[in-house]
Amino acid sequence: MQNGLIHVYCGDGKGKTTCAAGLCLRAKGRGKASLWTSFTKNYDSGEFLGDMPFILFKGEPVEGFIKDKSEEEFEKISSEHTLRLSQVFQKAVNEEFDLLILDEVLTAAELGLVEVGALCTMLQNKSPSLEVVLTGRSAPGEILYLADYVSEIRAVKHPFEKGILGREGIEK
Repeated sequence: MQNGLIHVYCGDGKGKTTCAAGLCLRAKGRGKASLWTSFTKNYDSGEFLGDMPFILFKGEPVEGFIKDKSEEEFEKISSEHTLRLSQVFQKAVNEEFDLLILDEVLTAAELGLVEVGALCTMLQNKSPSLEVVLTGRSAPGEILYLADYVSEIRAVKHPFEKGILGREGIEK
């Protein structure tokens, strides 16, 4: 790819991670290599099982909800996420990946687990050919400014409203 662009998939609707996985599938079909890491997740979801169209840069799993964490647990998660963000960018550059997925990095930034400024600096200094996808509920203005694509996925209707919990292979 000549021009590696920046994608943002945000909003309160279902499908942000699924869109990122679909882009990895498309890239793999064209012989491109994708690197993926997820923030604020525990990796117990279908996209991380079986054959994956990406290389998984797995960090320390986050169990439960961030809001329920002690200050010490929050700081530990923040340190790990910050270090991993730097490491995954370095790996993407050093090993010449075509596509980098930073799943839920926008959520991590919103919660203060990674610094928005550091994320922006990495995006501004990325390899010119590296395509980068960021997902999460909301994107700060600085990220929106840097992005080439912004797709907002809006919840109109969701089965959770009827008491239907996440189903394996569909929501998880």
